[in-house]
Order: sequence, then C-alpha cells, then structure tokens
Amino acid sequence: MTEQMSAFSAPRQRQTPKSSQTRRHAPAAALASDTTTRRERHNTNLNLTGKTALVTAASGGIGTGVAEALAEACVRVAISGRTRASLEMVAETLASRAGGRPTIVVGDVGTKGGPAQIAAEAAAALGGRIDILVNNAGAARPITGEADDAYWEESLTLNFMAARRLTDLVIPAMKAERWGRIISISGALVAPKLNAAAPANAALASWSRTLASELGAYGITVNTIAPGRINTAQILKLHPTEQSRADYIKQNIPAGYFGEPYDIGHLVAFLASPLARFINGAAIPVDGGAAGRAL
Repeated sequence: MTEQMSAFSAPRQRQTPKSSQTRRHAPAAALASDTTTRRERHNTNLNLTGKTALVTAASGGIGTGVAEALAEACVRVAISGRTRASLEMVAETLASRAGGRPTIVVGDVGTKGGPAQIAAEAAAALGGRIDILVNNAGAARPITGEADDAYWEESLTLNFMAARRLTDLVIPAMKAERWGRIISISGALVAPKLNAAAPANAALASWSRTLASELGAYGITVNTIAPGRINTAQILKLHPTEQSRADYIKQNIPAGYFGEPYDIGHLVAFLASPLARFINGAAIPVDGGAAGRAL
C-alpha cells in the first residue's frame, strides 16, 4: 500500500441527461421490457441491507445510475465528485430510496491527496467502513496532435492511479470484515485512434484481475465493467444529432439503442451482492453486443 489512512477502524465524470431521441431507436418490445425492469427492480432482494458504499464521480451519468441502484438495494451510499451543487441534486433525488439520502463528499480523485480525503470522509460518515467501492472516475483523452508527458500522466492518474489509491485505502477494513466488493468502471483497452485513456484502462483491468486473486481468500471480490455507448453527456458529444446516433447504432449495436446509466447500475448492484460471491476477477462488457468490442 502506498498510502495509509488512520480514519478506518476496522477516478469519468459523466453527466447523463436521457436522450429521448436515441431511445426512439430501441425496439418497442425492448422498451416495454425496460419499463417493466425499472418497476420490478424495487422488489429485488439483493441481501445488501446494512452495507455501505462509496461511488466516485457520482454527480451525473453512470455514477448517478450506480448510486441509485445501490440505494434502492438498501445500501447506505456516499457519493463523491468535484461539484457540491451537482451532488446535492443527486442526493435530493435519491433521498426517498431505501438506503436513504446519500452522504456527499466533495473531492477530486485526480489530485494526490484526493483519494485519502474522500475515503476518510466517506468512511467517517458511513460508520467507519466502506463495504463496496465503485471506482467510476475516468474520461477519454483523445490525442489529436502532439501530447506531452503531462497529458499522458494526467490520464493515467485519472483512469488508473486514482482507483488504485482509493482501493488501497479500503482494503484493510475489508480484510478485517472478511467481506468487500471493489468494482471499477473501465473503458476501451485498445482505441481505434490514439487515446491516452486506453493504456490506463488496460492497466486498470490487468491490476484488478491480479488483485482479485490476492484478495479472494478474504471474501473480497474485484471486478471491472466496460460500458459501451451509454447515454451520458460525454457520449452525446460524440453523437450530437439523432442521425449520427442512428447511424452508429445501425452499424455497431445489435440491441438497437444506446444503454442507460441504470444498465450499469443494475450490474454493479448485483456484483456487490452476496449473490455474486463467485464472480471474481471478471471484466464484463455492457454494450448491447457491440461490434468491434475490443475497440
């Protein structure tokens, strides 16, 4: 461990307004099933009552979807991000969920001291422990010209080092409890064009797989999720028009539509639950069967 935290007793900021335009491309049957799933998920017992979770980059997009799914599963959640106003909006929205109003932790996982500050505040607010860590912070870093070392290092910090630092901080308490869940949201390991995030994503996936082997004996699982095209502000910038979205979907996504943040949230909640105790070291794509998945 490179950092220690005495507070324990025992890093893709993704804003996500839903795109009704994109959803028009979903088959009617799929949309009907989707609506049913959202209604029925309130009745799913994942045996997570009393557990605690920290979700990073939770002020919008996938992070909000994850926080919502965990809160609905009776998990007490701490949400972190850089902007208090955005986090307050999320907390207010989730206040009526079974897990109660999330704790807000303002901080930047990309700074050297950020992970320690965030983990300490979250643990203190959650009763001294974090049972479930969701490393969601990260973002694409396309390279369109020359990129200096600082650019590459920033991407490595945001997309890998932040998650590693936070994880190192929560592992001791998880070992003491002999139970824990570490779930990291990753991305493309091989990009079709130069992108400083891809090598960092590869590092995250490789490290997570090895860590899973080392922590399995303590009842701790470590898994990664690789989202495809999910309706977030970042993705909608890549496909700003209805036609561009329709063209991409037709060529690449057999499911016929972009995913939503709750598609990732559902999987996170399941992986966090005792029901997924034998799933460890997995890297799971959530992309509607996208063509060219390796990219």
